[in-house]
Amino acid sequence: MKQINKKKITVLGGGTGMPVLLRGLKHYPIDLAAIVTVADDGGSSGRLRAEMSMPAPGDIRNVISALSEVEPIMDSLFQHRFKNGNGLMGHSMGNLILAAMTAVTGDFYNGIKEISRVFNVHGQIYPIANQNMFLNAEMVDGEIIAGESNIPLANKKIKRVFVEPEAVEPLPEAVQAVLESDLVVISPGSLYTSTLPNLVVPQIADALRETKGQVVYVCNVMTQAGETTNYTVADHAQAILDHIGEGCLDKVVVHNKAITGSVRELYAEENADPVEYDRHRLEKLGIKIIEADIIDDKRTVLRHDKAKVAQILCQMIGVDALTKEG
Repeated sequence: MKQINKKKITVLGGGTGMPVLLRGLKHYPIDLAAIVTVADDGGSSGRLRAEMSMPAPGDIRNVISALSEVEPIMDSLFQHRFKNGNGLMGHSMGNLILAAMTAVTGDFYNGIKEISRVFNVHGQIYPIANQNMFLNAEMVDGEIIAGESNIPLANKKIKRVFVEPEAVEPLPEAVQAVLESDLVVISPGSLYTSTLPNLVVPQIADALRETKGQVVYVCNVMTQAGETTNYTVADHAQAILDHIGEGCLDKVVVHNKAITGSVRELYAEENADPVEYDRHRLEKLGIKIIEADIIDDKRTVLRHDKAKVAQILCQMIGVDALTKEG
């Protein structure tokens, strides 16, 4: 039975950053919700979107995997990607299961709920919308780039992103989760193609302004070529404020240790650099800075440390590490 006194945390995002946060948060005694972008139009997700007129399942699949409590072999099955087979090559098994369950239940969100039950998911998973939606970007030079996967390829400075159709409505449960949360977390990830697609839906922006809880952004550690080249932490925060309005962001979590050696050299090959944080600009924006070493230094690629970040976030609302479940 759900404890009525549990604090509520809602995480918004997509891509690779969101599941890392969720894997850490799911072990805490909180009411946890994930609001996930469905604007991906590349790879397996893009093919299923085009063939079945359904929202993109890829980011939802990764969130189900992150929040599930099943045997490792079942998770491996869910995340398996076919490397050959006419028509199957490139598809993820989880994406196909989501597509099939959407057809069986007649509704994408109902399909997610059924799969979440089967995979013993900890928390609630909400697609940002229960319909097919498309992400576009207006570049600084005025060009409009259509399609999530095409935006980074343009390699131009992005002015803003927006979704189509303009009348797209978020899932009501997602809006309610934001409004009722003690803490709303904007997760790290591709800023313009994973993070902002959730936030530019007008009702979500309104809910972020009206929520009773704190709104915190866990900032990216590295820049991303084609999206955030030369961006500082304040540039990331300013992009969010430009899209959803001033005063919607209370805190930002930043990594405060130097990134050196082979890891930095590896990312330099991809034209990615450590995100510098400019305290003075953040303070002028009225955003409180939470500094910490939040990187998992045991990995060969830079990823946020799920345990470190989860502890920081939970402590913001008075949920101490000593009360962690499991």
